[in-house]
Amino acid sequence: MARSLDGLTFAPVSDQAPGQVGTRTRFAYHEKDGEVWAEYAGGDVVRGHLVGTREGDQVDFRYVQLRTDGTTASGHCVSTVVELPDGRVRLAETWEWESRPGSGTSVVEQVTEPAP
Repeated sequence: MARSLDGLTFAPVSDQAPGQVGTRTRFAYHEKDGEVWAEYAGGDVVRGHLVGTREGDQVDFRYVQLRTDGTTASGHCVSTVVELPDGRVRLAETWEWESRPGSGTSVVEQVTEPAP
């Protein structure tokens, strides 16, 4: 199993559509005994939370967020944990909104600057 996500900060490697997470969004991850959760903010996201589970290199979670325009959104995501050659961690994500139509893929990578 790849190393723990606990205490790691992640950022998207590219911007998504407006109203979604972007390169200015930071995710502060926590992990304990197969449970995974995170807080996130930045860009179009005022505040977001995710909660789920991890089994091996797969993380399965639900997310909910408040955006700068005052709307909320929620969805489901499955991520694959990959350790990069430089020792950082990448999450390759497949997600789907549950509060509205839409789905896609994204990549977040470990960064050294702290989450907001």
